[in-house]
Amino acid sequence: MRAILTVVLAGFIPLAALAAGGSAPDWIQPGYDVELEDFQWKQRPVVVFADSPDDPRFHEQMERLMQGAEVLKTRDVVVLVDTDPAAKSALRKKLRPRGFMLVLVGKDGGVKLRKPHPWTARELSRTIDKFPERLREVEERRGS
Repeated sequence: MRAILTVVLAGFIPLAALAAGGSAPDWIQPGYDVELEDFQWKQRPVVVFADSPDDPRFHEQMERLMQGAEVLKTRDVVVLVDTDPAAKSALRKKLRPRGFMLVLVGKDGGVKLRKPHPWTARELSRTIDKFPERLREVEERRGS
């Protein structure tokens, strides 16, 4: 599945980087063989569902996420991608998407946001910055 993800992301990562042996960024992963519990208290999963890797909304969403990579990484975001409904992944069983869907999951494992259309990294980061656990993280980093 990692190869499929690399091919899908080829439109979002400079082809020269992929040709030079690069791969998909480590903060973007296929969501077919993962459980949300694996990320609890460590990272904030953003799950991007589509019925096909050719869905224009999927492409738009991935472009928006790639443009805001640094903002998302500082907020411990991991992007999980699932564009194959036939795979019947654990993520699909748990979150039950219909067509394109963006789901933001908190570090506590709870679903914080569901959107049927693409969001920018800025919109996601503003939402994350309102979470109580994110406010605590910022305070801890400041040394309070």
